[in-house]
Amino acid sequence: MTNAAGHVPPAGLPASPSRRFNYGWVVVPLAALVMVATLPGRSQGLGLITEPLLADLKIGRVDYASMNLWATLIGSAFCFPAGWAIDRFGVRLVTVAMLLATGASAWALSFTSGAYFPLLLVVTLTRGFGQSALSVCSITAVGKWFTQRPGPAMGVYSFLLSMCFIAAFLVVGKSVRVEGWRPAWSGVAMALIFVIAPLMLLLLRNAPKPTQTTAAASPSGLTLGDALRTPAFWVFAGAAALYGLVSSGLGLFQEAVLAERGFDRETYEKLLGMSTGMSLLGQLAAAGLATRVGLGRLSGLSMLLYASALGWLPFISQRGELWAFGALMGAAGGTVVVVFFAIWSQAFGGAHLGRIQAAAQFVTVIASAVGPLIFAKCHALTGSYSPILFMLAPIVLLFAAAGWRVRLPAASTTTAATP
Repeated sequence: MTNAAGHVPPAGLPASPSRRFNYGWVVVPLAALVMVATLPGRSQGLGLITEPLLADLKIGRVDYASMNLWATLIGSAFCFPAGWAIDRFGVRLVTVAMLLATGASAWALSFTSGAYFPLLLVVTLTRGFGQSALSVCSITAVGKWFTQRPGPAMGVYSFLLSMCFIAAFLVVGKSVRVEGWRPAWSGVAMALIFVIAPLMLLLLRNAPKPTQTTAAASPSGLTLGDALRTPAFWVFAGAAALYGLVSSGLGLFQEAVLAERGFDRETYEKLLGMSTGMSLLGQLAAAGLATRVGLGRLSGLSMLLYASALGWLPFISQRGELWAFGALMGAAGGTVVVVFFAIWSQAFGGAHLGRIQAAAQFVTVIASAVGPLIFAKCHALTGSYSPILFMLAPIVLLFAAAGWRVRLPAASTTTAATP
């Protein structure tokens, strides 16, 4: 085989780097599977067993909601040691360790009694290892491999994990209905420990470190302290956190919000399906536009769509309007997800990516934890959810403007070489 100049490379020399297979594309679906493995620590995952768990353990809803809030807040701190460990020991070993810890926590939950503090401890560990630490592992696994042009890779990653989550919800949900919540949750734990963890140990690889030439020519990325001092970090982390706050609060009470507008449960369920489909399309579109438009403007566009949808919702009275609202929400949500996954490696480099993404994940987890409380307080004080929507829409709009104007730090053009 000849090279571009027509010369045959001498025998024994490695092929041109541009022709080598990028193992990062193997890491992408593996990382998506790791994110799906966070299901036992996520609100949507725990939601699959909430009703039978409350009935079995004879726990009140208020007590359980309070327990989940504290478990989420405490568990969010797990992001920081996970990020440090990834940068120190590599994503492969830390991911396997977090999978085992998440599986063990889920297994313990399947055997727990109704005692408050033991249950609080188990739920906190499940939240900490699953929702927080394992999420950092998943996102960083892809970010370490794609530091210069992460948009397409993160778009594929987002699409895959969405499809896998849908399948996981269907499988686990059916298992809960047929077998009961304890056997179902024990089965999830065994899958994490004996299937997914060994698979990651065998197939997941750490991204190669920069070559001496590349490292000498340019820095490999900003530190966490440097990143926190840039406007870019707070613009993108704030936008994702605000999206998480609204989506967690609106998602938990969306049926009631729609009931205020005169829509029944069947319409609510159809809206969920349509929004999910639009979210998937939004992820694919964002992956294609990330390089051309830029992640800052893409974030601004997603926040603009989101603000428009939130401000419009209190005025919706027709189904056609509701479907248009769902399309806006789905497209905005899919785009926000891709930007959040892709921005950190491109903006800040790969050397300290674990710590940086841990800090960003911490901010979003905290926001998601307080979102439902804010929506509930608004309804308790005013008898409606509309005031909180009116209050949040202008704030989202400010982040749209900030995303459109924000500049990425210099590290975004001097990161470690992409393999």
